[in-house]
Amino acid sequence: MLAVSVQSPGSMLRDSQPATPDGSATPASASTPLMRQYAAAKQQNPGALLFFRLGDFYELFYEDAKIAAQELQITLTSRDKNNGVPMCGVPHHAAENYWQRLLRRGYRIAICEQMEDPRLTKKLVRREVTRVLTPGTALDPTLQQERSRYLAAVSRDAREPQKIGLALLENSTGDFRATEFTGSDSAALCMDELERTGPAEILLADVAALPGIAETPLLGLEKNVASQPWTVTAIEPWVFSADYAQPLLARHLGAHGLAGYELEQHSAAATAAGAVLHYLQGAQQSRLQHIDGLRYYERTSHLQLDAVTVRNLELVEPLMPDAGRDTTLFATLDACVTPMGKRLLRASLLRPMLDMQAIQARLDAVAELQSALMQREELRAALAAIQDLERLLSRISLDSAGPRDVLALAQSLAGLPAVAQALSSLQAQVLKRLRSGLDCMEDLCAAIQQTIAIDAPVHMADGGAIAAGVDAELDSLRALSLNGRQAIAAIEERERKRTGINSLKVRYNSIFGYSIEITKANLANVPDDYERKQTLANAERFTTPEIKDYERKVLGAQEECLAIERRLFEQL
Repeated sequence: MLAVSVQSPGSMLRDSQPATPDGSATPASASTPLMRQYAAAKQQNPGALLFFRLGDFYELFYEDAKIAAQELQITLTSRDKNNGVPMCGVPHHAAENYWQRLLRRGYRIAICEQMEDPRLTKKLVRREVTRVLTPGTALDPTLQQERSRYLAAVSRDAREPQKIGLALLENSTGDFRATEFTGSDSAALCMDELERTGPAEILLADVAALPGIAETPLLGLEKNVASQPWTVTAIEPWVFSADYAQPLLARHLGAHGLAGYELEQHSAAATAAGAVLHYLQGAQQSRLQHIDGLRYYERTSHLQLDAVTVRNLELVEPLMPDAGRDTTLFATLDACVTPMGKRLLRASLLRPMLDMQAIQARLDAVAELQSALMQREELRAALAAIQDLERLLSRISLDSAGPRDVLALAQSLAGLPAVAQALSSLQAQVLKRLRSGLDCMEDLCAAIQQTIAIDAPVHMADGGAIAAGVDAELDSLRALSLNGRQAIAAIEERERKRTGINSLKVRYNSIFGYSIEITKANLANVPDDYERKQTLANAERFTTPEIKDYERKVLGAQEECLAIERRLFEQL
């Protein structure tokens, strides 16, 4: 990973050497193959808390475990009583909630997944870091609707030190913009813009790694940024070189050059935008298809409101920390029924328009809607059915969406015809332009509704995401799986009668599969044909040839079902 520092909020720390699990150069306790695997993954991501997948849990070790246990209020234990390796863990199905809590505290997280099925290999399961989550890149489902979570990058023009570029990316929506500041007060102007937008994470060149660097506007800005309660990440200076960052940006946008994005004369802004993409590609390890454009903006195109003015006018935040948000101008004006509208209103308050023609066009639309009660309420009712399309689409493009996310997309698309109908009778130019550009995408909506089950689970691994009738092979395997489970239940009833052990149970374990569980008090009644499988504290587990046969059929059908469902889901 490219970051050399991480950071509790408001700090900027450099690692003098690659971090090992316990913070030392060579952890003596990393002697087992598993712990050597962990140490290698940790060394590749020295500034992140490493969540290491072990079966149904993500485990943390060494200093990471101490930090996570304290921040998450979970139990800190030890992997081995002899060497005392601290460890703690969280269930894989609930890990997202724990990650978001750590991200909101400014930590970076590396997720090391099992890349092989443990049941299909006799060697150590191969594991790889598949994602790195940072405060500015993670898609937080609990983020407030009106909030934007920006990842920012600040770049200095190597030829003109007083020219500073700023790029801002909202990863959850794909909103990507850049600007540039020049002159002797460029650092102060950039700092003011950062305070106004309040990014979740700021990327800066690791200037301490540059030999003989002089006092520059960027270095002064860096000192100011580090004193604020933000997460600051220092990355290798070469990422901020125009020769690297600008071609990277052009390739991602599918352009031969950056003139079409108004960046040809704004080298520092283009370089900052390229640095953001570089960092995000390393963190997400995906193609970032949802980032398909970049807007260059001039601060002079909108009314300039510095951070002090925004705070004193209580535009979006109350002046007093203990005051409720109802005291803000945003809360007073907010009657939006969609999350996208709330974010747009908040952004409009922070960057008021100056173009009189655009202002008048907006006022004309407001006046018409204010006087047309029936049409306005019809439009509000139609919009109320639309969920957060921007963030849904981002999760889908980043392959982090589950079946319910895709179903929510279809439900939102299903409401678009009503929006179009409500707009059709309105005459204001802004509203007519919106109507003419609206694609209701009925074909996509129908494809989702036909493919995804109405009661789809949150995660694909839970099964049952694909509707019946979509795939004949899937339907057949589901029937086999259902019949197999019924047969296991019949075996349990028959074995109870055969052995006279009424407490006999046929259990399933994700590691050991199906087995007959008998308490130790009844072990004297175990038939001779039972094969011992596992010893528990108060019971023994056994298997039989019949159970082995059904287990093979049932589990094989379930795994094949999941494989087909994943394929159909990816195709959709």
